Amino acid sequence: MENYFNRQIKLWGLNTQKSLQDKHIVIVGCGGLGCSLAYALGTSGIGHITLVDFDDVGIHNIHRQIAFTLKDEGAKKCQVLKDIILSKNKFVKVTAIDGTFEDFVKQNNSNIDLILDATDNLMVRKNIDDYAKSINTPWIYGSVEEFHGQVCFFKESKFDSVFSIKDRTPQGIACPIVMQIASTQANLAIRYLCNMSVKKDFLNYIFYDEDGELIIQKFGLPKE
Repeated sequence: MENYFNRQIKLWGLNTQKSLQDKHIVIVGCGGLGCSLAYALGTSGIGHITLVDFDDVGIHNIHRQIAFTLKDEGAKKCQVLKDIILSKNKFVKVTAIDGTFEDFVKQNNSNIDLILDATDNLMVRKNIDDYAKSINTPWIYGSVEEFHGQVCFFKESKFDSVFSIKDRTPQGIACPIVMQIASTQANLAIRYLCNMSVKKDFLNYIFYDEDGELIIQKFGLPKE
């Protein structure tokens, strides 16, 4: 293990690296954000990762869902991601839930340290927020559209106090912004799991302006 995680151990020490083996995270959604989160966190040393998704790989997904290739079309997204993580890291347990978030809630009997949102559905995010608060567990929201996205580490703020819960179909999405938002989520996740400081209940809005300049706007959220 020390050889595999050598660069991380240099960053935060062997004891912290070993502590990650006791952590359990849940990634809800195995699409664009979920693929990038699985790559970023699947080889980090987290001991148990649960993947939740009911969907199959579609040809229209592959350009922005970096884990999938043309040969995966029609396969279950959660199972493909599970196999990829296990092929890269022998120090992890991966549970693939082929179902909805509600299916996961009904069957989960494990302690959870952190939930990561990789969905594109506002109602599911509200359900994640409700469930996370019911088990006193934080979660990290992420959304992408066109060339912009949002990230927030939710702890005390309520999701439906910030966002209007309604059906909405996302517009076009560029692949690189998906990876950028997922990377921000993953960095917050690993800092939290390593007991480093994390700014909670703070919305980060990341976008490119008309001149192509990367802008990050930050908004403190109301707490319950």
